[in-house]
Amino acid sequence: MSLQQKLPIILASGSHARNEMLKNAGVEFEKISADIDENIILKQMQSENAKPCDIALELAKAKAVNISAENPDGYVIGSDQVLECEGRLFQKAYSENEARQKLKNLRGKTHSLISSVAVAKNSEIIWSNTDKVTLKMHHFDDEFLEQYMTLAKNDILQCVGAYAFENHGAWLFEEINGNYFTILGMPLLPLLAFLRD
Repeated sequence: MSLQQKLPIILASGSHARNEMLKNAGVEFEKISADIDENIILKQMQSENAKPCDIALELAKAKAVNISAENPDGYVIGSDQVLECEGRLFQKAYSENEARQKLKNLRGKTHSLISSVAVAKNSEIIWSNTDKVTLKMHHFDDEFLEQYMTLAKNDILQCVGAYAFENHGAWLFEEINGNYFTILGMPLLPLLAFLRD
C-alpha cells in the first residue's frame, strides 16, 4: 500500500532502525545522511541548560534543514534521540569499553529515551513531534553483561543506550513505559499521520 507517493520524501539519517521503520510502514523514500556536528549543538544547548526534549528536537531539526537546503522540493525527515538518566545525558559509545561502562551505569536504574522527528521543506521546519519513553533495566551481573555484549556486537556502538531494543537489547529490561517506535528512535505514528494528512 502506498499512501504518499505524491510526496518526494527523504530521510536525513543513516540509522538502520529509522530506515526499517519507514520501509516497514510502506513509505517510499530516499536516504541521505545529514552532515552536522551533533556535539557542537549538544554542548551549546547544555551550556544553556536546555531540557533533553529540546535538545532532541533541535538535533532532529538540524538534520532535516541540512538536507533540505540541497533538496528544497523534498519533504525531509530529520530525527534524533537522547538518553537521560538521573539528570545526566548520555551519548553513543565510541568503543566497547565505553559501552560496557554505560551499561554498568544504567543497570538497575530507570532512564528516559526522548525521540524527536521534524520535517523540513525549502529549508524550513514545517512540522515536528517529540515523545518520551521510560525504561528500567534489571540489575544484571557482570557475567550477563559480557554475554550480552558478545551477542549484541555492533549494536552497542550504533544506539545511544548501547542496546538495540528490537534485537538482543530487550534482554536488559524488566519494564518499559511508552511507545515502541520511540524506543527505536523516532515517533513514527505522529509522522505517518502528518504524511497522511
